[in-house]
Amino acid sequence: MPTRHEEDIDDPRRAFLVRALSLGWLAGGAGWQLDALAGPLTDVFGALPARLPTGRSIFRIDGQVWVDGKPATRDTVIGDDAHIRTADDASLVGVVGQDALILRGRSELQLGGARTAKRVFRLVTGAMLAVFGRREQTLDIQTPTATIGIRGTGVYTEADEEKTYVCTCYGRTSIGAADDPAISETITAQHHDAPRWVLARPQNGRRIIPAALQWHTDLELMTLEALVGRQVPFGLEDMDYRGPRREY
Repeated sequence: MPTRHEEDIDDPRRAFLVRALSLGWLAGGAGWQLDALAGPLTDVFGALPARLPTGRSIFRIDGQVWVDGKPATRDTVIGDDAHIRTADDASLVGVVGQDALILRGRSELQLGGARTAKRVFRLVTGAMLAVFGRREQTLDIQTPTATIGIRGTGVYTEADEEKTYVCTCYGRTSIGAADDPAISETITAQHHDAPRWVLARPQNGRRIIPAALQWHTDLELMTLEALVGRQVPFGLEDMDYRGPRREY
Protein backbone atom coordinates (compact mmCIF):
# COMPACT_ATOMS: atom_id res chain seq x y z
CA MET A 1 0.00 0.00 0.00
CA PRO A 2 1.13 3.63 -0.33
CA THR A 3 3.50 4.67 2.44
CA ARG A 4 2.77 8.38 2.30
CA HIS A 5 3.26 10.37 5.46
CA GLU A 6 0.85 13.17 6.33
CA GLU A 7 3.51 15.86 5.89
CA ASP A 8 4.32 14.61 2.37
CA ILE A 9 0.89 15.59 1.05
CA ASP A 10 -0.39 18.13 3.54
CA ASP A 11 1.98 21.11 3.46
CA PRO A 12 0.69 22.87 0.29
CA ARG A 13 -2.91 22.32 1.32
CA ARG A 14 -2.23 23.43 4.90
CA ALA A 15 -0.56 26.61 3.65
CA PHE A 16 -3.53 27.23 1.39
CA LEU A 17 -5.96 26.67 4.28
CA VAL A 18 -4.12 29.08 6.56
CA ARG A 19 -4.22 31.70 3.81
CA ALA A 20 -7.91 31.02 3.17
CA LEU A 21 -8.76 31.47 6.84
CA SER A 22 -6.74 34.66 7.18
CA LEU A 23 -8.35 36.25 4.11
CA GLY A 24 -11.89 35.18 4.96
CA TRP A 25 -12.35 32.91 1.95
CA LEU A 26 -14.17 30.30 4.04
CA ALA A 27 -17.67 31.15 5.18
CA GLY A 28 -18.87 30.74 8.75
CA GLY A 29 -19.62 27.17 9.79
CA ALA A 30 -17.93 25.07 7.13
CA GLY A 31 -18.77 26.43 3.69
CA TRP A 32 -16.83 27.83 0.75
CA GLN A 33 -16.82 31.53 -0.11
CA LEU A 34 -17.01 30.54 -3.75
CA ASP A 35 -16.45 33.93 -5.37
CA ALA A 36 -13.34 34.61 -3.31
CA LEU A 37 -12.05 31.05 -3.69
CA ALA A 38 -12.51 30.65 -7.44
CA GLY A 39 -8.96 31.63 -8.38
CA PRO A 40 -7.02 30.01 -5.51
CA LEU A 41 -8.97 26.73 -5.57
CA THR A 42 -8.52 26.46 -9.32
CA ASP A 43 -4.77 26.83 -8.75
CA VAL A 44 -4.75 24.04 -6.13
CA PHE A 45 -7.25 21.54 -7.57
CA GLY A 46 -7.42 22.52 -11.24
CA ALA A 47 -11.09 23.52 -10.94
CA LEU A 48 -13.48 24.96 -8.37
CA PRO A 49 -15.16 22.16 -6.34
CA ALA A 50 -18.93 22.23 -6.89
CA ARG A 51 -21.73 19.73 -7.39
CA LEU A 52 -21.02 17.80 -10.57
CA PRO A 53 -23.63 18.08 -13.34
CA THR A 54 -25.97 15.17 -13.99
CA GLY A 55 -24.18 12.54 -16.04
CA ARG A 56 -20.71 13.51 -14.82
CA SER A 57 -18.73 11.28 -12.46
CA ILE A 58 -15.14 12.56 -12.54
CA PHE A 59 -13.93 15.86 -11.16
CA ARG A 60 -10.21 15.31 -11.67
CA ILE A 61 -7.77 12.70 -12.95
CA ASP A 62 -4.01 12.75 -12.47
CA GLY A 63 -1.88 10.08 -14.14
CA GLN A 64 -3.17 6.79 -15.49
CA VAL A 65 -6.56 5.61 -14.23
CA TRP A 66 -8.69 2.76 -15.56
CA VAL A 67 -12.44 2.31 -15.08
CA ASP A 68 -13.78 -1.10 -16.03
CA GLY A 69 -10.50 -1.86 -17.76
CA LYS A 70 -10.54 1.22 -20.02
CA PRO A 71 -8.42 4.39 -19.66
CA ALA A 72 -10.53 6.97 -17.83
CA THR A 73 -11.15 10.53 -18.98
CA ARG A 74 -13.15 13.39 -17.50
CA ASP A 75 -16.12 12.08 -19.54
CA THR A 76 -15.99 8.55 -18.10
CA VAL A 77 -19.07 7.56 -16.10
CA ILE A 78 -18.45 5.55 -12.92
CA GLY A 79 -21.22 3.00 -12.62
CA ASP A 80 -22.56 1.50 -9.42
CA ASP A 81 -20.60 -1.72 -10.06
CA ALA A 82 -17.47 -0.13 -11.51
CA HIS A 83 -13.94 -1.44 -11.14
CA ILE A 84 -11.36 1.36 -10.72
CA ARG A 85 -7.59 1.06 -10.76
CA THR A 86 -4.90 3.75 -10.48
CA ALA A 87 -1.24 3.63 -11.52
CA ASP A 88 1.70 4.76 -9.37
CA ASP A 89 1.43 8.47 -8.51
CA ALA A 90 -2.03 8.66 -10.11
CA SER A 91 -5.29 9.71 -8.47
CA LEU A 92 -8.99 10.00 -9.19
CA VAL A 93 -11.48 12.44 -7.66
CA GLY A 94 -15.03 11.42 -8.49
CA VAL A 95 -18.65 10.88 -7.53
CA VAL A 96 -20.84 7.78 -7.36
CA GLY A 97 -24.43 8.75 -6.62
CA GLN A 98 -24.55 10.54 -3.25
CA ASP A 99 -20.97 9.54 -2.41
CA ALA A 100 -17.64 11.12 -3.44
CA LEU A 101 -14.12 9.77 -3.25
CA ILE A 102 -10.43 10.33 -3.83
CA LEU A 103 -8.63 7.15 -4.90
CA ARG A 104 -4.88 7.52 -4.52
CA GLY A 105 -2.07 5.91 -6.52
CA ARG A 106 -1.49 2.14 -6.66
CA SER A 107 -5.09 1.49 -5.65
CA GLU A 108 -7.82 -0.89 -6.77
CA LEU A 109 -11.49 -0.40 -5.89
CA GLN A 110 -14.44 -2.60 -6.81
CA LEU A 111 -17.91 -1.14 -6.33
CA GLY A 112 -20.82 -3.51 -5.89
CA GLY A 113 -24.36 -4.05 -4.73
CA ALA A 114 -26.14 -1.95 -7.36
CA ARG A 115 -28.82 -4.63 -7.72
CA THR A 116 -29.15 -5.43 -4.03
CA ALA A 117 -30.06 -3.51 -0.88
CA LYS A 118 -26.47 -3.75 0.43
CA ARG A 119 -23.90 -1.48 -1.24
CA VAL A 120 -20.20 -2.38 -1.06
CA PHE A 121 -16.96 -0.49 -1.72
CA ARG A 122 -14.26 -3.18 -1.87
CA LEU A 123 -10.81 -1.62 -1.51
CA VAL A 124 -8.58 -4.43 -2.75
CA THR A 125 -5.42 -2.43 -2.12
CA GLY A 126 -4.30 1.18 -1.82
CA ALA A 127 -5.94 4.24 -0.29
CA MET A 128 -9.31 5.97 -0.49
CA LEU A 129 -10.81 9.05 1.15
CA ALA A 130 -14.60 9.06 0.80
CA VAL A 131 -17.69 10.88 2.03
CA PHE A 132 -21.01 9.08 2.09
CA GLY A 133 -24.57 10.40 2.09
CA ARG A 134 -26.95 9.29 4.80
CA ARG A 135 -28.75 6.03 4.03
CA GLU A 136 -31.12 3.62 5.75
CA GLN A 137 -29.14 0.51 4.79
CA THR A 138 -25.53 0.26 5.96
CA LEU A 139 -22.87 0.44 3.25
CA ASP A 140 -19.74 -1.66 3.77
CA ILE A 141 -16.16 -0.77 2.91
CA GLN A 142 -14.36 -4.10 2.62
CA THR A 143 -10.59 -4.58 2.66
CA PRO A 144 -8.45 -7.73 2.99
CA THR A 145 -8.43 -7.37 6.79
CA ALA A 146 -11.46 -5.23 7.69
CA THR A 147 -15.13 -4.53 7.14
CA ILE A 148 -16.28 -0.97 7.87
CA GLY A 149 -20.01 -0.42 8.13
CA ILE A 150 -21.30 3.12 7.57
CA ARG A 151 -24.58 4.97 7.02
CA GLY A 152 -23.31 8.47 6.30
CA THR A 153 -19.89 9.76 7.23
CA GLY A 154 -16.39 10.64 6.03
CA VAL A 155 -13.79 7.85 6.11
CA TYR A 156 -10.16 7.48 5.10
CA THR A 157 -9.06 3.88 4.44
CA GLU A 158 -5.68 2.47 3.43
CA ALA A 159 -5.25 -1.25 2.96
CA ASP A 160 -3.00 -4.16 2.03
CA GLU A 161 -3.00 -7.87 2.86
CA GLU A 162 -1.57 -7.38 6.36
CA LYS A 163 -3.36 -4.33 7.76
CA THR A 164 -5.98 -1.66 7.21
CA TYR A 165 -5.84 1.94 8.39
CA VAL A 166 -9.26 3.46 9.15
CA CYS A 167 -9.96 7.04 10.19
CA THR A 168 -13.58 7.88 10.89
CA CYS A 169 -13.26 11.55 9.99
CA TYR A 170 -16.77 12.28 11.26
CA GLY A 171 -19.89 10.26 11.90
CA ARG A 172 -20.27 6.69 13.09
CA THR A 173 -18.66 3.49 11.82
CA SER A 174 -18.63 -0.13 12.86
CA ILE A 175 -15.14 -1.58 12.30
CA GLY A 176 -14.63 -5.33 12.31
CA ALA A 177 -12.02 -7.92 11.36
CA ALA A 178 -12.85 -9.32 7.92
CA ASP A 179 -12.44 -12.95 9.02
CA ASP A 180 -14.06 -12.67 12.45
CA PRO A 181 -17.16 -10.46 12.92
CA ALA A 182 -16.89 -10.94 16.69
CA ILE A 183 -13.78 -8.73 16.66
CA SER A 184 -15.34 -5.29 16.26
CA GLU A 185 -15.47 -1.74 17.54
CA THR A 186 -17.98 1.06 17.02
CA ILE A 187 -16.47 4.50 16.48
CA THR A 188 -18.34 7.79 16.86
CA ALA A 189 -16.22 10.76 15.79
CA GLN A 190 -16.66 14.49 15.36
CA HIS A 191 -13.27 15.26 13.82
CA HIS A 192 -10.74 12.43 13.28
CA ASP A 193 -11.07 11.37 16.91
CA ALA A 194 -10.18 7.67 16.82
CA PRO A 195 -8.11 6.31 13.91
CA ARG A 196 -7.52 2.56 13.98
CA TRP A 197 -5.37 -0.19 12.51
CA VAL A 198 -7.13 -3.49 11.75
CA LEU A 199 -4.50 -6.22 11.63
CA ALA A 200 -4.42 -9.60 9.92
CA ARG A 201 -2.56 -11.02 12.93
CA PRO A 202 -2.92 -9.97 16.58
CA GLN A 203 -0.55 -7.51 18.22
CA ASN A 204 -0.41 -8.09 21.96
CA GLY A 205 -3.58 -10.10 21.59
CA ARG A 206 -5.49 -7.37 19.73
CA ARG A 207 -6.55 -7.10 16.10
CA ILE A 208 -7.95 -3.52 16.28
CA ILE A 209 -5.50 -1.02 17.75
CA PRO A 210 -5.21 2.80 17.98
CA ALA A 211 -3.43 4.64 15.17
CA ALA A 212 -2.12 8.14 14.55
CA LEU A 213 -3.92 10.61 12.29
CA GLN A 214 -2.24 10.58 8.88
CA TRP A 215 -2.39 10.75 5.08
CA HIS A 216 -5.52 12.91 4.50
CA THR A 217 -6.66 16.50 4.99
CA ASP A 218 -9.72 18.55 5.86
CA LEU A 219 -9.39 20.46 2.60
CA GLU A 220 -9.80 17.20 0.70
CA LEU A 221 -12.92 16.38 2.74
CA MET A 222 -14.38 19.82 2.03
CA THR A 223 -13.73 19.31 -1.68
CA LEU A 224 -15.47 15.92 -1.73
CA GLU A 225 -18.53 17.17 0.14
CA ALA A 226 -18.78 20.12 -2.26
CA LEU A 227 -18.89 17.73 -5.22
CA VAL A 228 -22.13 16.21 -3.86
CA GLY A 229 -23.60 19.53 -2.66
CA ARG A 230 -22.83 19.14 1.04
CA GLN A 231 -20.55 20.66 3.67
CA VAL A 232 -18.30 19.12 6.29
CA PRO A 233 -19.92 19.06 9.76
CA PHE A 234 -17.01 20.55 11.71
CA GLY A 235 -16.26 24.24 12.26
CA LEU A 236 -13.29 26.14 10.88
CA GLU A 237 -11.72 26.52 14.30
CA ASP A 238 -11.23 22.73 14.33
CA MET A 239 -9.53 22.38 10.97
CA ASP A 240 -5.79 22.75 11.55
CA TYR A 241 -5.04 19.37 13.07
CA ARG A 242 -1.78 17.41 13.35
CA GLY A 243 -2.68 14.44 15.53
CA PRO A 244 -5.50 12.30 16.86
CA ARG A 245 -7.93 13.90 19.25
CA ARG A 246 -9.59 12.46 22.32
CA GLU A 247 -11.83 9.41 22.08
CA TYR A 248 -15.53 9.65 22.80
